[in-house]
Amino acid sequence: MDAVNDFLIFLDGYLGSAIWFPTFLLLTGVFFTFYLGFPQIRYFKHAVGVTAGKFDKEGAKGDTTHFKALSTALSGTVGTGNIGGVALALHLGGPAALFWMWMTAFFGMTSKFVEVTLSHKYRNQESDGTMSGGPMYYMERGLKMKWLAVIFAIATVLSSFGTGNLPQINGIASGLESTFDLDPLITASVLSVLLALVIIGGITRIATVAATIVPTMAVFYLIGAFAVIIPNITNIIPSFVSIFADAFTGSAAVGGFLGATFAYAFDRGVNRGLYSNEAGQGSAPIAHAAAKTDEPASEGMVSILEPFIDTIVICTITGLVILSSGVWMEKFENEFQRADMNFVAGNFSESENDDIEQLFLYLNGDASSVSSFSGPISLVDGQAQNVNDFTLLNARSFAEGVIYSNNEGLISGVVGVTDGALDDTSIIVTGSSLLHSVPLTTRAFTRGFFGEYGQYIVSLGLMLFAFSTAIAWSYYGDRAMTYLFGPKSVLPYRIVYVLGFFYAALADTTIVWNISLITIVLMTVPNLVGILLMHREMKHTVRDYWERTGPGKS
Repeated sequence: MDAVNDFLIFLDGYLGSAIWFPTFLLLTGVFFTFYLGFPQIRYFKHAVGVTAGKFDKEGAKGDTTHFKALSTALSGTVGTGNIGGVALALHLGGPAALFWMWMTAFFGMTSKFVEVTLSHKYRNQESDGTMSGGPMYYMERGLKMKWLAVIFAIATVLSSFGTGNLPQINGIASGLESTFDLDPLITASVLSVLLALVIIGGITRIATVAATIVPTMAVFYLIGAFAVIIPNITNIIPSFVSIFADAFTGSAAVGGFLGATFAYAFDRGVNRGLYSNEAGQGSAPIAHAAAKTDEPASEGMVSILEPFIDTIVICTITGLVILSSGVWMEKFENEFQRADMNFVAGNFSESENDDIEQLFLYLNGDASSVSSFSGPISLVDGQAQNVNDFTLLNARSFAEGVIYSNNEGLISGVVGVTDGALDDTSIIVTGSSLLHSVPLTTRAFTRGFFGEYGQYIVSLGLMLFAFSTAIAWSYYGDRAMTYLFGPKSVLPYRIVYVLGFFYAALADTTIVWNISLITIVLMTVPNLVGILLMHREMKHTVRDYWERTGPGKS
C-alpha cells in the first residue's frame, strides 16, 4: 500500500496538484463567464422557473422531470466532498482554501451551464427508448472527434470509481465507525446490497431515490450546522476575515496547523471545489440528458443551480462550522492511518518557527533540510525511548502522546522504520494530532447546541449524501459503458461497481482520496478542451433560446 500511495502522489504531482490544472479549470470558467455575459447571474431566476416546471411542454422527449434531473445531478455532487472534502481542503490549505472553492463554484456555474447545454443538444435515444447523453456525444457528433469521445468515456468509467464509488463508501464507513463503533465490514455488506438493488432499476429509480434523499437530508444537515454556527456566532466574522485575508497570501501557522502557501491553498481549494461540485468534469450532463425538454439551453440553465447549492451554500456552511468551532487547528486523540504518518530524522519542536517552516517545505515535496527517518525505535510499554532520534508527524502535524501497540497489547522491544514508514504494517499507532476529512467535520458538529449528539447528524447525513452520490455515479458509468461497448456491458459494469464499493469501505482513506484526485483530472481535461472548441456554437445556441423564450416571449 505504501508503494501504491507513493505512486499515486507521484502522478498527482503532475496532474491535479500541478498548478496548471486548477488554473486551466478556473480560467475556462472565467472565459465562458465573460464570453456569455455572466449567465450565472443573468439566467439565475429563469433557471429556478425552469426547474419548477414553469416552462414545461407536453410531449418533450426524456425520462425524468427537470427537478429529478437536477436532484440526480446534485446527488452525484452532494456527498463526501461537502462533508469530508471541505474539511480536507481546510486541513491542507487553511481558511484561504474556502475562498478558492467559492471561485471554483462561481465560475463553475458557467462551466456547468456550457457542458450540460452542449451535451443535451447532442444526446441520443437508445433502442430501449431511454436517453443517453454526456460530453462523449457532443465530442463525436458536434466536434467529429470520436477519439476524444472514447478517451472521455473511458475516463468516466474510471472516475465513476475514483469520484463516485470509493471515496463515498470509505467516508461512510469511517464516519459510522468513529460515531457508532460500527465495523466497516458490516457497513460494506449492508450498503453494497442496497446499492445493487437501486442501480438495477436504472435512471427512473435512481432519479426517484435522489429526489427523495437530497432535499430531506439537506434540511437535516443544515439544522445541525446552524446548531454549531449560532453558539459560535462571534467567530463568524473572524472566520470570514481569515478566508479573505489569506486568499492571496496563504495561511500562517496557528495551533497545530503548520501553515499553507498561496499556491497550496489555491490548488487545494480549486481541486476540492471541483470534487465537490464537479463543474467542468462532465459528469452532470449525463444526468441532465434524461430531462424531458427539447431545449438544450433550458436544461443548461437548470444546471447553473448545482454549484450554487452544492458549494456556495452547503460547502460554505460546512466550512463555517469547522472554522468557527476552531477544531481545524486543534489536536485530538485518534488512531493514525499509515498513509498519514511520517517519521522524520531528528528532534523538531512545534515552538520553533524554523522547524515549522522546514517541515512544511518537506511535506510539500520542496527543498528542505528535513529527511525521512530510517532506523530502529526502542519501545517500552508502547512508548518510544529514543525520542531524540526522530519526530513523528501525523496528518501534517506534530504527533503527541504516541502509543504503539498490536493485537497482543502494548509493544516492548524494537520496531523498524524505513524511509519514514513503519516496517511492520500490523502495528497500531495512536496519539493526538490534527484531524482531516470526515472525522474533522464530525468533531466540529459536537461544538454546538447538540453537543456530542451532533456527530450523529454528520454520520447520518454523510451516509445518505454519499450513498446517493454512489448511486448517481453508477448511472454515469453505465452510460459511458453503453457508449463504449453497448447495452450488454452495463450488467458486468454494475457488478464490478458494487464489488469496488464493498472493498473501498475497508481501504485506507488517504489512498482513496489520492485515487479520486487523479481520476478527476483524467475526466475533466478532455471535457474542458471540448467545450472550449465549441464556444461559438454554445453562444449561438443560448442566444437563439433566449430570443425565443426570454422575458416577455411566449
